[in-house]
This record gives sequence, structure tokens and C-alpha cells, in this order.
Amino acid sequence: MRPARRLAHGRTGAIDLGQIINAVWPGKPFPRGATWDGEGVNFALFSEHAHKVELCLFDPSGRRELQRITLPERTNQIWHGYLPEARPGLLYGYRVHGPYDPAHGHRFNPNKLLIEPYAKDIVGPIRWSDAHFGYRINHRRQDLSFDRRDNAAGMPKCRIIDPAFSWGNDRSPNIDWHDMVIYELHVRGFTMRHPEVPPQLRGTYGGLATSPVIEHLKRLGVTTVELMPAHAFVDDRHLVEKGLHNHWGYNSIGFFAPEHRYSSSGGVSEFKTMVKTLHSAGIEVILDVVYNHTAEGNQLGPTLSFRGIDNASYYRLMPDDPRYYMDFTGCGNTLNMQHPRVLQMIMDSLRYWVLEMHVDGFRFDLASALARELYEVNRLGSFFDVLHQDPVLSQVKLIAEPWDLGEGGYQVGNFPPGWAEWNDRYRDTMRAYWKGDGGLIGEFAQRFTGSSDLYESSGRTPNASINFITAHDGFTLSDLVTYNEKHNEANLEDNQDGNDNNLSWNCGVEGPTDDPKINALRARQKRNLLATLLFSQGVPMLVAGDEIGRSQGGNNNAYCQDNPISWIDWDLSAADQELLAFVQRIIQLRREHPVFHRRHFFQGKPIHGADIKDIHWLKPDGTEMTEDEWDHDFARCLGVYLSGRSLTEHDQRGRPVRDNDFILLFNTHHDPLPFQLPELKSGSSWQVLLDTHYHSGLVADGAYPGNIPYPLEARSLVLLTEQETA
Repeated sequence: MRPARRLAHGRTGAIDLGQIINAVWPGKPFPRGATWDGEGVNFALFSEHAHKVELCLFDPSGRRELQRITLPERTNQIWHGYLPEARPGLLYGYRVHGPYDPAHGHRFNPNKLLIEPYAKDIVGPIRWSDAHFGYRINHRRQDLSFDRRDNAAGMPKCRIIDPAFSWGNDRSPNIDWHDMVIYELHVRGFTMRHPEVPPQLRGTYGGLATSPVIEHLKRLGVTTVELMPAHAFVDDRHLVEKGLHNHWGYNSIGFFAPEHRYSSSGGVSEFKTMVKTLHSAGIEVILDVVYNHTAEGNQLGPTLSFRGIDNASYYRLMPDDPRYYMDFTGCGNTLNMQHPRVLQMIMDSLRYWVLEMHVDGFRFDLASALARELYEVNRLGSFFDVLHQDPVLSQVKLIAEPWDLGEGGYQVGNFPPGWAEWNDRYRDTMRAYWKGDGGLIGEFAQRFTGSSDLYESSGRTPNASINFITAHDGFTLSDLVTYNEKHNEANLEDNQDGNDNNLSWNCGVEGPTDDPKINALRARQKRNLLATLLFSQGVPMLVAGDEIGRSQGGNNNAYCQDNPISWIDWDLSAADQELLAFVQRIIQLRREHPVFHRRHFFQGKPIHGADIKDIHWLKPDGTEMTEDEWDHDFARCLGVYLSGRSLTEHDQRGRPVRDNDFILLFNTHHDPLPFQLPELKSGSSWQVLLDTHYHSGLVADGAYPGNIPYPLEARSLVLLTEQETA
């Protein structure tokens, strides 16, 4: 064994990353992954059913395999070894030997170079070929046979990192749930067309950390950015062959590595710099994470990582025929959360992103799949038990997409305390109400006040409801009021993909038009939907670009459009700038007035001696709604009185919170309606803060005495507050 070269100061010196490694020590089974300790690198890989594990080292280009090293030790199903000569920057992968027996769930194939599940950095794209598949179709025998082609030349490579980073005094902004305004954005699509972001930084983590981007977020008033998947992911072969890409990134292959194509510098530290910069601006960072499935697909999919390391451990297989996968995700496979090592991997990944990357929370894609113990969704599944007991992860923001595609997978309202949920019932109700559907005022009122029917019985608050009108999946806000039908032809699937039930309304013409009346109605509908969202109880979520009129041309499933269809256009028209100013104003109103973001549900009765109920609902004649009137199919108009005087909440220092009284008026009818305003005490008047009938939302003369009708225009929303007359 050749001793490692030493520098004068006694530490092991840097080596040529293309040279042969001579020393292999036993190493340790923990931590899993490739861990640089300042002197060498420990490698540890879990595989329960493998017979041998080979570590493969590559030259700096990743094209030439230099050496294969058999990991010398196996402890508790962890294969491990220590290379004292290895250094950060070294490229590697694995070849795992074991039975190729699909009928019993085993798909080992050492001809396939594999990505390590714990890799902290994954570099290079996958170059698709038949060699990535562990089987070869035998047309003569009509079955699948073992494939001996080597795929290393076309595989991404894992890279050892030095995790050192100067975080300084970085701290999470730790925004209270009730103060949050979430902004869902795509790392690449957000800045690709931004003229003030340096060209070399567009579409990258570095681009999100630039001053123009930070200033936009701050002026807008959002508190939290939710990044669409930034874990390393794969472009599907069928998309690449069509000249498309998996733009959204819901196709993970590495749960510890930030997606390399979003890094302008090629280093992991760029992601950390982005987080630190956003934190300095007071903005939280939440990651959209995909732990329910991987990019390896079903039994006909490629062998890229987990399948070749230990298929029977990592995936849920059909009990009666393990050749096939249990698919609760619609993506071909489901990770096996029942296996303790798989569960450990996901928990380790989450902790890594919190402790090493400093993110503030997670939104879990198809989260119901994580709760499945057998076939049924169990809300007290192992994942939730372990997560809630974890001293790190129990303290961060946890948001569920509370459904998957399996039987019983729709679980809105059923996640345990400590979780917030994307509330699609809010989305569907608000869309349907504002397009003019009848019989919805009762449902509208329930969703507007925080969905107590879904969350209160479990002890949760209105902040368990993540309210949204649009998300990455579906129409943008502009398209929601411009198209009745999806227009997904660019996806090259004959417009068969995407949801057909969009609850959208084109206001009379399909697609763009020069008709000023229709354009004015569309602009008003956008203001109506945005104002409803920001004044509702719960946590509002905006989608990046909705505040400036972003359109995808009617494409409601732009997952494969890494091009101007998905990229935000920052060349703003006068109408776009007007909409932006409107959104800034309503977010400011929400922030300034705690009655719009209460910590607790309304009670509908006087509280602690107050002389007025905390909320009551009004008909256009000014009288209060009765129980049987909630079911009237013809009703399109109602008002709500929100009492700031009856707030019983306290701030962080225990001081009582007080606010003004407000009235919100909603009219989705195509005709104007006079709405009788409640009586006021002497010396007060109703001041109009917002009327969506007007382009800016501002009214020139906004003072109204009590007990007179307000001229509520067709398809509009009005916000008034009680003020003393000077």
C-alpha cells in the first residue's frame, strides 16, 4: 500500500483526481454516502440482497472509468470502505452484484453504473440509450433477458463535495404561519427572461439571489418562496426523443443533490448562497420534494440507481408477483416507506436540507403515498410518527399535497396536526363561484373563512389550509379567464394530456382578443380572484407570474416546456404593471390588518363580552343570512362583516391585537346590485379601500354613510372599513 503524499504542514495533500487510488481501509457503516472528513472519504451503501459492491472511480471528464474498488466490509447490510487518498471533486458511481431474478423482485445488474442514493452532487446529463435498461427484449422467445451492455458512458456521475460554507449569522426568518404569503416559483423559469439578471445567471440559483429578483419579491410582499423540485432529476427518454424536457422536475433520482442544471457555478455552494441571500431579505425557502417515487419508472424502466442497488428493498412490489410495482403515483413505482432503511434515507435527506442547506420547510408531492402502510392510507403511518418525533424536522414548515392516485388516496383534511395542506376544495370553489356557478355561497363562505369543516376537529387552525387559485399544475391565472379548453398541442400528445375540468371561463371568446370589453372583464376577474385569495383566512399561495399576467397560451400541463411557454416574460405591458400594483396593495392590506389572517377560526358569536359577533354574513338588503338561504341556487351575491374589535388574539409579546371592522361584498352576477350597508354610530362612515370594478381597485370618492346602498357593480368585489369622520 503506497502512503498518501503529505504536505509540509502535515495534512494529506490534494491529489490528481485522475490518478489511481492505492489505499482501501475498512471504513465505517455510518454516515451513509460519501463523506469527506478532511483526510479522506468514507463510502457506505445500503444493500440488503447484494453479493458484492464495487465503487467505480472516473477521470475528471466522467468519460473514462479509472478503477473499480470492491468495498471490503459489510455491517448490518451496509457495504463500506474508506479511501484515504480520495478528495472532494472525485467522480464515482457504483456497480452492485446480486441475483437477477425479477420474479422474486431482484434486478441486480453490475453492467449498469448506478447513482448513489446519498450522493451530495450529481453531475452531467443522462445520455439515453438501450444500455440503461437492465433487460433486453428477446423477440424470438417473447420474454425479457439479462442485458450485458455497459451504460457508464451515458450516466451522470456522483461527485464528492467539501460541505464547508460560511453561513455567518444566517438564521431562518421563521415567519409565523398566519403571516405567510407563499410564492411558488420555478428556479429556471423565473429568471430565464429577466433582463436585469446577468445572462450567465439566468435560470440558476445564482439568478434568484440577484438584487432585481430580491427587490421584486420584497416589493410584492411575499414572505416565503416555494421552489419547485430542486432535487437532482432526470429528463424522461420519451421526452428527450421528442426534443422536450422534464421542466417541472417531478422525476427525482437524487434526494441529497441540488439539480446541477440550475447551478451557474457548477457547485453545491451556489444553492446555499441563494438561501442565505433570501434569508437576509427576510424571505423563507420551502422545497417541493418528491419522495413518493423515482425516475426509474415501472418494470420496463431504466436501471439508474435504486433498482440496481436493491430493488426489493427500495420499492413497493406486488405481493403476488414481485416482477411488478405498486403504483400509487402514476409514475410507475412507489418508494417502500415500510422498509426502515428507505425511511431512514428520506429522514436523512430532509435533515440534510435543513441542517446543511438551511431550508425552512417542505411541500411533499403526492404526500398520501408516504402514509401508505399496506394499501390503505394510514395518517399515523411510520413516516409521520418518526417525523413528528424528530427534533429538527418537527420544527420546520410541513405542507402536504394530500392525495395520490391510489384507492383512498384523497386525504384533504386528514393529515395530522403540525401539517398544512394544499386545499384543492378552496381552489375549485373559488374558481366556480367567480365564473358564476350557482348554489355555491355556502361552500364559498366555508372556504373563505379557513375551512373549519376540514381542520378544526383535529385541533388545527385556519393556517392548516394552503389556499390557492392556481398552481404550477393547470392554467395560469390569466389563462383561467382566457380559455375554456386546454391547448396542450406543444406537449406532442395530441392534446390528450392535462386536466379537462379546469373550472375556467374565457369571458366570451377563446384565447386572446382585441375586444376591450372582454379584456376589461378578464382583468376584473383576475382582480376578483386575487383579492378573494388574499383576504381569505388561511395561508395564501400565489404562483410566480400571476401578478404580472403570465400566460402559457392555454397549456394547462406545461411540465415538458422548458422554453418561453413556461418562462416568465418580464416585458410588462401597462395592464401587467397595473395588475402588479394591485397585488402589491392587497398583500399590504392583508399584512396590515390581522382580521384577514387570524390565528383561530371565527366563532360566529360575540366573544368575551364584545358587543358584536366576530363575523356575520349579509344579504344585499343588509339583513343577516338565515340558515335556509345558504342553499339558494340563484344566489350570486353576499357580504361578510368582519369585526376587528372582537379579536381576542395576542401578539408574540402577549399584547392584545385589535383591528378595524371591515365589510367585504362579493357579486358574481352579470348585473350590478345595490348592497345595503350596515348602520354606523354617529360620526363614522364606511370608507372604500378596494373596488375591483376599477382598474387600480381605487375609488375616487370612497366615503359612504351607514344604512345606504352601495352600488356594487357586476362581477366585482368591494372592501370597506369603518372610519371616524373628520
